[in-house]
Amino acid sequence: MSKKAVAAVAVNVRETEIRKFDLPEIGEDEGLLKVEVVGVCGTDVDYYRKKQSPRILGHHIVGEVEEIGEKAAKKWGVVPGDRVVMEEYIPCGQCKHCRTGSFRACEETDPRKSGIRYGATSLDTKPALYGGFAQYIYLHPNAVLHKISNDINPVEASFALPLSNGFEWMCIEGKVGPKQVVLIQGPGQQGLACALAAKYAGAEVIVTGRNTSIKRLELAKQLGVDHIINISSEDIVERVKDITNGNMVDVVLDVTSGGAGPVTSSIDVAKKGGCIILGAYKYQLIPDWNIDEVIKKTLTIKGVRGHSYQSVEMAIDCIASGKFPIRIMNSHNYPLAETDQALKTAGGEGEPNPLLVTVSPWS
Repeated sequence: MSKKAVAAVAVNVRETEIRKFDLPEIGEDEGLLKVEVVGVCGTDVDYYRKKQSPRILGHHIVGEVEEIGEKAAKKWGVVPGDRVVMEEYIPCGQCKHCRTGSFRACEETDPRKSGIRYGATSLDTKPALYGGFAQYIYLHPNAVLHKISNDINPVEASFALPLSNGFEWMCIEGKVGPKQVVLIQGPGQQGLACALAAKYAGAEVIVTGRNTSIKRLELAKQLGVDHIINISSEDIVERVKDITNGNMVDVVLDVTSGGAGPVTSSIDVAKKGGCIILGAYKYQLIPDWNIDEVIKKTLTIKGVRGHSYQSVEMAIDCIASGKFPIRIMNSHNYPLAETDQALKTAGGEGEPNPLLVTVSPWS
C-alpha cells in the first residue's frame, strides 16, 4: 500500500510534531483502521509531560475498518467499512491472566515492562502506528476491538473506555444495583462515567465537588445525577444524612486527585457494611486513616484499575441506548494539527473547563 498516514508524534516534554508514515502491508491476521475520533485521556497527558522516546499517543479510539486480513476478519467478525471501538490492551492471549479473562493484567500489554499498548508504544516498534492521534492505526493480531453501530454519535462512542471503567468499578467490582445509594467523589471525566454507570444500574447517585468544579457539578445534574454536593460550602456528612434520611451510602467511589480528605470522608459517609472504592492515584501517603471506624462499620475497601471486555460491552450498550446526553460532555474538539493544544487543554494548561476532549484526525 503506497498511501501515507499523518500522525501527531509526542517528541519531547509537552511537544508534539506532525509526521507522515507509510501504511503497512497487511497480513492475513492483521488490519488497518481509519481513525474517526479519539478521546484524550489523563494517561495521554501523563505521557505528554514525560521525557520519553517518540510515540503516537491516544487510545480512546473510534474508527472504521479500512483493510483486514482474512484470518483477522474471521476472528474479529468485521469487514471493511465496519465501525469499531478499540481497547488499548494488546494481550498475549496465552498467560494465566489472559486465560482467566483478566487480560488487562497481562505483562505483554504493560508498557512499563516492555509490553506494547495502543497510545503508549514507541515508534521503534514497527509499523509505528500504535496511537490514535493519527489518520490510521495498525490493527495488531492480538488487538481487542468491539463492533458498534454506525448510528452511534462518534464523540459518544469515544467515551466508551472511560464509561467501561465506570461499569467495571461500579457494577462488576462494586456490585451496584437498583435501590442502592452511590456517592462519587470527583466530577471529572472518570467520576461522571462512574455516575452514569451507577444510574444505568438503577442506583441513586450523589456527586461531590468543589467551587473549582461547579460547572462539572452542574453538568452532572444535566446528565441525570440525583444530587450534587459542593463541599466548599456544604458539610458532606450532614448533606448525605439529609439525602439518605440518616441511612448513609452503600458504595463510595473516590476518583479525586486530592490527598487524605476524600478518603477519610468516604469512610465517614459509608453505611455499615458499605464499600469504599479507590480509583485514583494520590502519589502520597494518607496519614490519618481511622482503621477503627473501618472495623466498626465492617467496611470493604477496594482499589480498582482498568476495564474488562465485559465492561466495554456494557458501556457500548449504555451509549447505544441513548439514555444519557453524553455528547454534552464534549468540551473541546481539535483537528490533528492541534493535538498539542488538545493535550494541554485536557491537562488543565490550555483552554478553560476541559472535560471530554477529543481529536478528529480528518477534520
